[in-house]
Amino acid sequence: MRINGWRSKLKKQFKVTIDSNHPYPVCRNHLNRNFKPKTLNEIWVSDITYIKTATGWLYLTTIIDLYDRQVIGWSLSTRLYTNQTIIPTWKMAVSKREITESLLFHSDRGIQYASIEFRRLIKKNRLITQSMSRKANCWDNAVAESFFKTLKVELVYHHNFKTTQEAKLAVFEYIGWYNRKRLHSSLGYKTPKEMELEFYQIKNVA
Repeated sequence: MRINGWRSKLKKQFKVTIDSNHPYPVCRNHLNRNFKPKTLNEIWVSDITYIKTATGWLYLTTIIDLYDRQVIGWSLSTRLYTNQTIIPTWKMAVSKREITESLLFHSDRGIQYASIEFRRLIKKNRLITQSMSRKANCWDNAVAESFFKTLKVELVYHHNFKTTQEAKLAVFEYIGWYNRKRLHSSLGYKTPKEMELEFYQIKNVA
């Protein structure tokens, strides 16, 4: 790398998005690092990250299905309020995939996930079990963390976004490309969309 003048990507300015110092109940870690479910809609994971723009911070909330590693729900906001982060993200996810079997939903201990508003929303469906990472243990939500790392290395660190709107458009396009075109070694070098289609093909044949 030194001979060729290459340099590794370095992390940019850091901003905390997790507020686990709150009075709300914290769920057990039911996921226990089981990142390889057997079916679609068996385990969803979620997280929140930050993207810097010239006009302020932008926050990205995502929900990923661990089976096909597809980003099935996301939202972009300029505030970290529950109704601007996980609530619209969750509504997008359930609009795309109907929950008819038991689903484990895993996240960190952030206030957005522990809030009364969000817990009340997911408790409407008794098939859903909520799970949270252990305190200060990012490995418990490694797949969600990995997606954000990939997003930043492949997109965010290559741009100096002038406005939040410019960043929103770029992230929207990236997620579409990621779901349909990006190959994953963990999926046998298939795309998330290919994994989803194969799942339904096999299910229909069975």
